[in-house]
Amino acid sequence: MGEPLSIRTVGVLLRPSTPELKSLFFRVKKAFEAKGTEVAIEAISAGMIGVLGQEFDTLCQRSDLLVCIGGDGTLISLARRSYAWHKPILGINAGTLGFLTDINPDEIESFVDKLYGGEFRIDERMMMEARLQREGDQTVMFAFNDIVISRPSISKMVNVDAYIDKKWFNTYFGDGLIVSTPTGSTAYNLAAGGPVTFPLTDAFILTPICPHSLTQRPLVIPADFEIELKTPEKESLVIVDGQEQYDFGPEDTLIIRKAAVGARLVHRIERNYFDVLREKLSWGQMR
Repeated sequence: MGEPLSIRTVGVLLRPSTPELKSLFFRVKKAFEAKGTEVAIEAISAGMIGVLGQEFDTLCQRSDLLVCIGGDGTLISLARRSYAWHKPILGINAGTLGFLTDINPDEIESFVDKLYGGEFRIDERMMMEARLQREGDQTVMFAFNDIVISRPSISKMVNVDAYIDKKWFNTYFGDGLIVSTPTGSTAYNLAAGGPVTFPLTDAFILTPICPHSLTQRPLVIPADFEIELKTPEKESLVIVDGQEQYDFGPEDTLIIRKAAVGARLVHRIERNYFDVLREKLSWGQMR
């Protein structure tokens, strides 16, 4: 059981290009307003369904709880973009997978009641902070699932020099490298042959993508290490959570560390990760 949340304002974000979510938004709005809570919606989401909204930064600053209506990708985007405000996030699953957004539309009203009664829990999921350094300048980014070093075109290979706490330990030859959080272990990391890792673990998972050597294998290391990556021979790309992309050149350095604060996800108190894993990956089912 958690302490009843003190919620004066709720900020809502909808999956882009999905105006059919309008009815779900009004259900969420009605459920929270019945508790005396103000409900605001992000400006782009608002324009999509024909209502007035607030700019994203203003919404995050004013809200005590952020609610996303969509799929896991919508929640990941919200967690990354709202990182500076460290607000708890509730995901309502209007997608297909639902690893992270575990409240179904038919549970909206009942779960809002539970929120105000303290029947919920907040899980803090590790996030990554990355600094892309080039020519005396740097770009800071935050990742919820993974940071991928990828080849710029299908005809090219990349070489990734990897250092742990400033000490070189490997060079990856192949299509790229995934640096994943435990939450992201069931995303691209899993598809590339990496291990499934309990999401509340603090660890980095380094998984090569189609390596040109059978000796290259995934590696799990504690999150208190700092990872430094370079691609000294060829241009490559840095892709953050599959949603942002940056050029990564031979003179650039990417430094990855555990973010100071994790994403705070609001869940049903009875939610069990292993039940979710078994259901979503169809483990133990006869074919």
